[in-house]
Amino acid sequence: MKIAYVGAAPKSAEEVERRGRLLQQWAASGTTIEMAYATEGPASIESMYEEYIAIPQYAKNMVRLEREGFAAAIVGCAGDPGIDAYRELCTNMLVVGPGMSGFHAAALLGRKFTLLTVADSMIASSYELIQKSGLASSVASVLAVNIPVLELSHNRTQTLEKLVRIGRDAIEKDRADVLVLGCMSMAFLQVAEDMQKQLGIPVINPAKAALKLAESLVSCGLKQSKIMMGECSNEYHLQKHGKNAAGRNQFGCFKGYPGKVQHAGSRILQ
Repeated sequence: MKIAYVGAAPKSAEEVERRGRLLQQWAASGTTIEMAYATEGPASIESMYEEYIAIPQYAKNMVRLEREGFAAAIVGCAGDPGIDAYRELCTNMLVVGPGMSGFHAAALLGRKFTLLTVADSMIASSYELIQKSGLASSVASVLAVNIPVLELSHNRTQTLEKLVRIGRDAIEKDRADVLVLGCMSMAFLQVAEDMQKQLGIPVINPAKAALKLAESLVSCGLKQSKIMMGECSNEYHLQKHGKNAAGRNQFGCFKGYPGKVQHAGSRILQ
């Protein structure tokens, strides 16, 4: 199966390739991972404003990827920005968010989980996403590491130490028995395993959780319910651009998709 990882914050070719290699290593043998990153947008997502301005770039890629026959797409942000819109747009492609994937995995593994988000500015929206996931009764707390996203990888040891310290507070003060990493830069820093060893409780890597959920649902022949999400039928675009052969809106506003660049282990869609 083909699964795309869709990122909104532009990254260097080296970083995109590194993340693609990790996802390919984590994937099942029959899965091909391809990376689709925006060429413009916020450098990182650490506020609701940045989430909102990232959504159009996500949507462009989601529409294109479905047309190219991908089985599933992973939203490349643990805040799952715009996920309802992409599920509305996509009829044949499963769309999963790492935030919700991580929350539901945590709820299966313990009674109460703590989400470790990147900044205080994301705490309120994190609670909203947890509530939207139907797991408000399962959350112990949402705590911020308060290291800027673009600095998380500068000193992995320091970032790990702070995550462990905050995680221990969640266990001792909030009675959390599972931790969820709330940032994809944390996920690709590969700190979850080290935290788990030091703290003795499950620590969810949202990138892995989303990938494995996507593989599982695709293998079961499942995707989002169109009764729940409906189908986008924007009258402006229907009148201006008509419908394609499948009866879907052609979304003329999403013309001019970037080309593709091949690299070892996965394919970067730039």
